[in-house]
This record gives sequence, structure tokens and C-alpha cells, in this order.
Amino acid sequence: MNINKYLDSTYLKTPEQAGISNSDTLDLVHELAQEAIDNSIYAVMIRPDYVRSVRELLNTKKSDVILGTVIGFPEGSFDLNEKLREAQRAIADGADELDFVINYEAFKKGNIETVKEEVETATSIVLREGKIIKWIIETAALTDQQIIQITQLIRDIVLDKIGEENAAKVFVKSSTGFYITPNGEPNGANEHVIKLMLDNAGPLPVKASGGVKSKEEAEKMISLGVHRIGTSSALAIIKGKTTKEGY
Repeated sequence: MNINKYLDSTYLKTPEQAGISNSDTLDLVHELAQEAIDNSIYAVMIRPDYVRSVRELLNTKKSDVILGTVIGFPEGSFDLNEKLREAQRAIADGADELDFVINYEAFKKGNIETVKEEVETATSIVLREGKIIKWIIETAALTDQQIIQITQLIRDIVLDKIGEENAAKVFVKSSTGFYITPNGEPNGANEHVIKLMLDNAGPLPVKASGGVKSKEEAEKMISLGVHRIGTSSALAIIKGKTTKEGY
């Protein structure tokens, strides 16, 4: 199994979260990109502020590593126009894929029209620009029933409004990896929630993210049927190592 082609190697901490400078963070994301180049990792996933610089690096290296970024991260509650501005800037800076955090709090409150508008509008714009979009639903913040409902909602909007021919370009993604759960409970991808998503997303692909830290876990996710895995442990995974750090 070629795990490398499934991996989005991720660094999403802000300088403040990591306790380092902006220039040190830039160095880290450049190292991440170089690791992806050297190890044939499919994609790198970074904050929007660093997209332009990493695009320049990838172009200089003539690399086909995919460049992804996050939008409305990690809360998802940003105004739609704010998310769209962030997305348009990321596209202009050279992002290939945009992982939007859906407004899951609005969904939980029953503001379904808000969520529908967000998904339809953002998906249409991103696909029109020839990019891939992924919707992070933040499974740890949802009940099983809510995971099913929001996954079906995204699926139905894409099929009804965007077109089934575009389904492969719209992912449903499990987690940010930054959601704080009580009592140290899992806050990302696990077999249970991924199965719920897979059972309800098709024909949309699923991305497992948050908490995949070993080769065995990655292989399990792939065997379940996910198309991509987001992890800050990509290099350890492909080397067959297990880490307790990261997201």
C-alpha cells in the first residue's frame, strides 16, 4: 500500500500557539514542504499566511506536491464573506485545495439555511477556480446523529446544486485536530466516526484528519475507504514509526 499518496502533511499552529516567531514558523512550513518533496507525500496543509511563500518554494523545486490551506480555522463560525475573502486570497496566493471549517455551531443551533448558503456558495466559487474543497465538520463537537445529518447535508447540496459530476472535488473531512474535548477524549478521526461519514457521504470522498499518528492507523483508515488523511505525523507514518505528538 502506497500510503504517501493519501497523506496531507500538516502544520497548522500559529506562532503564538507554538511559542515561536513568525519567521521560525515560515521555516517550519518550508521544511514541511521539502519533506513532502523528498518523500513523495501527496500534499502539504498550512495556514493561509504562508501559502504564497510555499507556492514559490514548490515552483522553484518544480514539485507537483499539492498545496492546501485552511479557511475559517479552527472555529468555523466566521462570517461567510470573511471566509470567502480568506479563500480568494489563498487561491490568488497559489493554493490548490481549501479546507473550510463548516459553521458547525450554526448547524447545531438549527440554522440550517446559514450552513446551506455557506456550502453552496463557497463550493461553487472554489470549484469555479479549478480547486478542490473539503468541508471540515468537527466530529468531536457533534453527536453521531449530527455527524450523519451534516454529512448528508453537504452531500445533498453538492448533488442538487453543484452536480454529481463534481462530487470527487468536494470532500467531507472529520476534524481540525484543534477542538478541545473533555477528559482527553479523542478529538479527531476514529473508526466509528469515519464509518458514519463514509456511510453517508458517497459519492463525495472522505478525508480522515486529527489523531492519525501511526502507519497502522493510516492503513486502517485507507482500508475503510477514505481518500485522504490529514496528519502532522506524515513523515513518521511513512517511516513506520508511531508518535504521540501532533494532530
